[in-house]
Amino acid sequence: MSRRDWILAWLRQAIASGELKPGERLVERDISARSGVSRGPVREAIKVLEQEGLVVSHLYRGAEVAGISQREVREVLVPIRVAIERFAFREVVALIDRDDLVQELERIVDEMERVARDVERSAERLADLDVAFHEAVIAASGHVQSLQIWRTILPRVRAYFVRDAPRHANPNEIPEQHRALLDALRSADSDAVDRIVIEHIGVYLED
Repeated sequence: MSRRDWILAWLRQAIASGELKPGERLVERDISARSGVSRGPVREAIKVLEQEGLVVSHLYRGAEVAGISQREVREVLVPIRVAIERFAFREVVALIDRDDLVQELERIVDEMERVARDVERSAERLADLDVAFHEAVIAASGHVQSLQIWRTILPRVRAYFVRDAPRHANPNEIPEQHRALLDALRSADSDAVDRIVIEHIGVYLED
């Protein structure tokens, strides 16, 4: 892993976990001194974060962490996800006999179950697996534009996955939800799939 990629991953985690709070300035010099990574890779990482929507830059103030409000989740990110994923899951229903797709989704859910014992410590890994599950379905739908839109919002979606993971009272709730999605796909019942997808994504509409 390059120094830029390492510091990028570190900053993403710090933003998602709340260690770096909304509005907090990202000062290259300070991050470089704290991480031991030179200012060049730090500068590059901040630019990537800005492209991902996790950081905003202001004239004279520099870069700062962009917050993810529940309003944004409710009014922007969830509606985009619902539109993309309802389409993708409906398309994939016709392809669910593909062994490679079923095996990949099964592998992801199995791993979710293994790491879900401690949601507080597993938030990062659960978020990665959550994203991987949904991206696998969207990619399998074969609609390139949907995948492009998904990847545009992915960093902020992942950030609210990490933020909200600890609120699940049942540590197995996340893998159980995805097991239900997989079972619905296997049933080849388009209406059931559509209903479960809406319910699953709609969990994040709750305040």
